[in-house]
Amino acid sequence: MNSIMISNIAIEVIRKKIKNINLSVHPPDGRVRLAVPEKMDEEAIKLFAISKLSWIKKQRGKFDLQDRQSIRKFLSGESHYFFGTRYLLNVVETSGKQHVELRNKKYIDLYIRPNSTKEKREKVMTAWYREQLKSIIPEYIIKWEEVIGVSVKDWGVKLMKTRWGTCNTRAQRIWLNLELAKKNPRCLEFIMVHEMVHLLERSHNDRFKAYMDKFLPNWRSIRDELNGLIYENSKWS
Repeated sequence: MNSIMISNIAIEVIRKKIKNINLSVHPPDGRVRLAVPEKMDEEAIKLFAISKLSWIKKQRGKFDLQDRQSIRKFLSGESHYFFGTRYLLNVVETSGKQHVELRNKKYIDLYIRPNSTKEKREKVMTAWYREQLKSIIPEYIIKWEEVIGVSVKDWGVKLMKTRWGTCNTRAQRIWLNLELAKKNPRCLEFIMVHEMVHLLERSHNDRFKAYMDKFLPNWRSIRDELNGLIYENSKWS
């Protein structure tokens, strides 16, 4: 069973080697995910989902009330985020070097050629985000290599659709999602620790979680902040 339909709500069901039922609701559209013990029967799963229906609807309702950022056109007056802080974009036409500057802790000034396309404005902004993110990554690597006791041979930044980071344990190479430049730096640090711990343990098993608890005790709250996750954990017996 991959999914069930309860009161016109599609619920993704994943069977795992766990003792607790993990129910979560994800932004931006309120996707519902239910992780259940491997031997839990289908009827019990449906009854559990029905018992949590009011909670699910409440959490999905919260997303409906949230302001959702429209597609960015990179025009003056738009809201853009940088390291967890909201800024107003101010487009400045220039014949000089195209670049980005922060001003008064409130504005992002985008210096761009007159009559520039949306794609060109986005390209300049993306290059700036990449530069800013790459400037602070080395300090986290140095800090956590000593704490965790591992060595990162190589790292890079790229745009990823489904992951915040990846780790090639054989090459000791870490990739980080460019979108982390828009998140609070503690989110970047969490992803760094997460990927570096994979150099000790490849799987997301209890040993991996124990390492995370040891090195970054509040990692779960940061993970939930990063993912915008609404989560409930229930015991099943």
